[in-house]
Amino acid sequence: MSEKQLTFAARHHQLTNINVWAADSQWLAFDVRPSGASFTGLSIERVNVETGAVEVLYQATDGAHVGVVTVSPDLPPRYVFIHGPEHPDPHWHYDFHHRRGVIVQQGGVINLDACDITAPYTPGALRGGSHVHVFSPDGSRLSFTYNDHVMHERDPRDDLRNVGVAVPLQPVCPPKHHPREYDGSYYCVLVSQTRRDPLPGSDQIDRAYEECWIGDEGYLKADGSRQRWAIAFIGDTRSARGEKVPEVFVVDLPDALADYAKAGAAPLEGTASTLPAPPAGVMQRRVTHTQGLALQPRHWLRAAPDGSAIAFLLADAEGIVQLWAVSPNGGAPRQITTLGSSIQSTFSWHPQGGAIAFVCDNRVVRCELASGQCTPLTQPCEQPPCAEAVVWSPDGARIAYMREVAGWRQLFCVSAALPH
Repeated sequence: MSEKQLTFAARHHQLTNINVWAADSQWLAFDVRPSGASFTGLSIERVNVETGAVEVLYQATDGAHVGVVTVSPDLPPRYVFIHGPEHPDPHWHYDFHHRRGVIVQQGGVINLDACDITAPYTPGALRGGSHVHVFSPDGSRLSFTYNDHVMHERDPRDDLRNVGVAVPLQPVCPPKHHPREYDGSYYCVLVSQTRRDPLPGSDQIDRAYEECWIGDEGYLKADGSRQRWAIAFIGDTRSARGEKVPEVFVVDLPDALADYAKAGAAPLEGTASTLPAPPAGVMQRRVTHTQGLALQPRHWLRAAPDGSAIAFLLADAEGIVQLWAVSPNGGAPRQITTLGSSIQSTFSWHPQGGAIAFVCDNRVVRCELASGQCTPLTQPCEQPPCAEAVVWSPDGARIAYMREVAGWRQLFCVSAALPH
């Protein structure tokens, strides 16, 4: 089994859950947070999987911290990551609602999202913090999760997590009446809708998160037409008894960039008492009706390259967390795996579809979608691969992941080929 350790320095190395490979399948991007929950990393770096050479892509300054880097699917690569506030102080420091996306390409640095926290707010700008920025499969736009400073100041219970998209419509330059406001290079809107205290038994949600782009070129609707742009995300509903039930939701998005600037019933930019709202015609719809997607391990929805299926984790009747998939059009979910022990990690698809990689029984496993057959790619190990990232390379040849070695989180890859 051709497992290869890529990093060796006595510090942590952190992969994001998807899009960590450059398009040439030669470089892995990572950050150096002491742990996934401690946002105190100072640099964004990359390692060459052939030579082990490590390069610094970005170094934070002025008290800011950075992390959660993903890579564009084209060349030369663009690296996008979370950037905390410079010159933090007791009133404005790193938090869910105080962060932004930054893109680095060939040494150039630009903000992804603009920020405007002074009414009247600016369409296309955000009012708080964007997080886990992921390029669409063609590299033209990005998805992210979002928390809102304005609502947090009003009442933290109103700062509900949502999903947004950044599109290359136009740069956004707010008037800047507050020292923490800034310009952005993309036009950003929310595409999910949340509310406090969802009605039990309804499709209302109070949290939208762990999203993915659907298909390299969208998906085929039930009538045979193609929906070019769509995102799936997990939404937290409430059961008839009021219990939290995470389910799969889908939102279809406009084709024309100009349509992202067209407001629906509520302002795109939000008000002093309401969150930013989706563009006209953008409506989320519930796709699954289960007993609730698995809460552990934490995982992100991932769609097949052809857009035909959205994969997720769900416990079976015995309580074992298995891999499932559902069409973006809805219908009954299909159970893919029948494992004897629970899946232990998030997962990713082979770039051509057909297989998914994850951790089970403390090993990196390749699962064939058609049959559900699972083949271990690594040897059993006392220190299992970390749960947060098991990411297939763009050429399909390798899978990247993390494992702790002598107390430090190190990066590894393994050949994705089936053993002979």
